[in-house]
This record gives sequence, structure tokens and C-alpha cells, in this order.
Amino acid sequence: MQNTSDEYDVIVVGGGNAGFSAAHAAATRGRRVLLLEKGLPDMAGGNSFYTAGATRINHNGLDDVRDFVEPDERQARTVVPPYSPEEYAADLAKVTQGRNDPALTDVLVHESQAAVRWLQSLGVRYRLMYERQAYERADGSYLFWGGLHVGNVDGGEGLIRDHTAVAERLGTTVRYGVSVTGLVTEGGRVVGVTAETADGTEELRAESVVLAAGGFESNPEWRKQYLGDGWENAIVRGTPYNTGAVLQAALDVGAARGGDWGSAHSVQWDAECEENESNRVLTNRLTRQSYPLGIIVNNEGRRFLDEGADFRNYTYAKYGKVILQQPGSIAYQIFDATLRPMLRTEEYDMPGIGVHVADSIEELAASIHVDPVRLATTITEFNDSIDRSLPFDPTVKDGRAAHVDPPKSNWASPLETGPFYAYPVTCGITFTFGGLKATTDGQVIDTNGDIMPGLLVCGEMLGGLFSGNYPGGSGLAAGMVFGRRAGQIA
Repeated sequence: MQNTSDEYDVIVVGGGNAGFSAAHAAATRGRRVLLLEKGLPDMAGGNSFYTAGATRINHNGLDDVRDFVEPDERQARTVVPPYSPEEYAADLAKVTQGRNDPALTDVLVHESQAAVRWLQSLGVRYRLMYERQAYERADGSYLFWGGLHVGNVDGGEGLIRDHTAVAERLGTTVRYGVSVTGLVTEGGRVVGVTAETADGTEELRAESVVLAAGGFESNPEWRKQYLGDGWENAIVRGTPYNTGAVLQAALDVGAARGGDWGSAHSVQWDAECEENESNRVLTNRLTRQSYPLGIIVNNEGRRFLDEGADFRNYTYAKYGKVILQQPGSIAYQIFDATLRPMLRTEEYDMPGIGVHVADSIEELAASIHVDPVRLATTITEFNDSIDRSLPFDPTVKDGRAAHVDPPKSNWASPLETGPFYAYPVTCGITFTFGGLKATTDGQVIDTNGDIMPGLLVCGEMLGGLFSGNYPGGSGLAAGMVFGRRAGQIA
């Protein structure tokens, strides 16, 4: 075993958004930082690479974010509603049904904008997400919605590219193709890691180790064990490397579990695209997130959820699980010709997409192997139940409901103009919500309730913020906030 010591002050395990944030924070303090990434350069970046880059932050409106987002001529006719820390905290509590850790939440909702500003000052670029979070109104103006307005230039790919450039400039050593297999302890303190590389086994030492290696969503056995039967069949959206190995390494030296190990972030995911798992070319474009505009039916032709319960940002991360529970773990998003132009271009207009198009509902049903009579009945009942006295407005929760079972609470639009479209979706798992228990500075807590000297955690390995559901964009925000905090004391 090759033994390396006294060369680094901080070892960061994981090269995604959280890991890089921790590395930057440590490096700007003069710490000598080694970042270990399991993937080779063409597979690096963790789950962050696969994201759209959306980042949920507190702010006071357009004038409060204008100075750190890329200029855009549309800003002159754009409305960005303020999003206060109180609203942010309320959204977290709402979607998790109050199971979010209050101390972690308080830090996240108050420090998210500061963390974005800090990263932008280092060279990570941000923009307003017009194509995902705003609709153009009849007068040519744009209205942002859902508390999620800012994202990375070039999405997750741009985020990791920018992070990598910052790390190089700050003098951080990044090593690729390194699999951390264990933690090294001495006298009750974590003093390093053991790792496997192409050259063999190594022991690497430092004053502090920051764990930012994700959850266990890429491990089908763990998914079945902790999430339940059927989860072994979910499609992995992001990195194939988040197998829980580093979580296990921490548990082996006495770290305590934190958060909800029984739930995960999961979305509606293209069920028919040939390469729909860990696809680094299409990345986030395989999600199907315009579902609030139409209806979703299972392979029996029946609706089974409220597509308009809330803005997409507050429902999309839990509906993958609901689809996994449907017969065959598949469902179909249905739209007509009136709604089709409103669907997200980046997701619904791409090569190799799973889509069925027909001039009638009966022909559409035959194409997706659903009983034509049942599907036609579902759509007729839906159309007939819509409260058409209210205007259809996707920029607000318009209250335009379909009074069926289950109801559609907002954005109910009749499906009556051909051609009709069906997009097959299944469950795509993003990350698991369970992780390690830690302080708000990322100091890992052991099973006795004590802080483990030398060991910190951030990113998806930090348990406690999310449970059952998740408000869009809060994962990247949490990664940078708690990554920065860990790096500031590592």
C-alpha cells in the first residue's frame, strides 16, 4: 500500500458541486486541498453534471440578482418575484411535510444567495432560466414563477466546467479515477482515506476529510433494502458511481445516519429513449416536466394523480415514485395540439424521444397499447368536468380545475384538438435523501451524539434537509452552502 501523508491539509471525496464548493472554500483559506473523483475526466462531476443547473436562492427580485447573472436583453421586460427566506423555509416544510431539519433549513434559506454570489465571484457563471421557469405573456413580457429563477450557464455541464477551472486556478489537486474504500482513523480522529486507483491501493492522509460522494441511488440492492420493493427497477438519471460505498465507509467508523433513508428524489423520465440511463449527452433533457399542462394516465388508461396540484417545482421530485407504483411502472403524459407548443423545447423536441402521435384518441390508445374505450372515457370525463369560467394561465396557480377523481386543481385544459400526443414516462431516480448526521457546519456526528474530529460532510451525503419530496433547485443550493461551510473549517 502506497502511503501519502503531510502533503495535503484537506481531502475532499467527490467532484460534484458540493465537493468543489468545499474545496474552493478550503483553498481560499490557504489550505492544501486534494479532491478525489471516482470518475475519469469523461465521467466526472457526479450528479451535478446531469442537472439543468437550477439553483433555488433567497432574493428580493430582479434588481437583487441582476449583478451576478449574465446580461440578457429580455430583462427589460421581465418580472422576477422576490423569494424571501421565509417563503423558502415554508416551501421546504410544505413539500417535506415538516420533516426537514430546522437548523439546516435556516442556514440554507439565509445563505443560498451569498453562496451563489461567492461562487460567481470565483468564476462560476449564472443566468436567469427563461426557458424553464418563465412564460412569455401576450404583451411580450416574461413572468418567472415557482420560486426558482437562477441557474448555471450551460446547465450542469457548464457548472462542472466552471468549478474545475476555479479549482485549477486556486491550486487544488484533482485526481480522477480514485475510488475511496475506507476512512483512516487514529486516536478517535479521521486522518485520511484508503483508495483504489489504476495503480493499486493507496492511503492518503490529511488534517480533515470532507465527504461529498453522494447517496446510494446507483445501488439497486440498497434501493430495494431502504426504499422498498420495486425501486431496484428505477432508472438512474445521473452518475453510476453513487453506490453508497463512501456512506458505508463512514458508517463503519461510527458515523450516525441522518435524514430519511426511506425516500428519494425521483422524476418522470423518458421510458422509451434507447439510452435513458446516465446519459451524459442528453443529461437532464430526458425528464418530462411539462406535465402540469396535460394529464397523466397509466397503462390502464386511468389518471392517478393531480397533475396541477402545485407548480412543477414542488411536485416533480415525488411523482417518479408514484409512477413506479403503477402497473408496469409506466405512465403516459397526454397533450393535444393546443397544448403541444407550450411544452419545454429542451425536453420534448429532441432526437430519439419517446413519443406517440395520432389524429384521434382511439388511435393514440392503440399506439401505446392502452384500452381505447377506457382512455376515451377518461378524457371525456376530464374534459366535461373542467371549470371553463376561469382563464387558463400557467404563470399562476389559476384555480382552473377539473372536478374528477383524482381532481386536477390548476391548469385544466380540455384535450379535444388533434393531433394528440403521448409521452411514455417511468421513474428516474436522482438521489437518495438519507445520509449522515451532521452539524450545520458539516461536522459529522457519531452514534453517541458526539462530533467526529476530522470528518465533515456536504451535498447529497448530508441527511436531514429533504424527505419524501423536494423543492426544485434546492439540491445545488444546499451543496454550495454546506460545501462552503465545511470548507471554511476543514
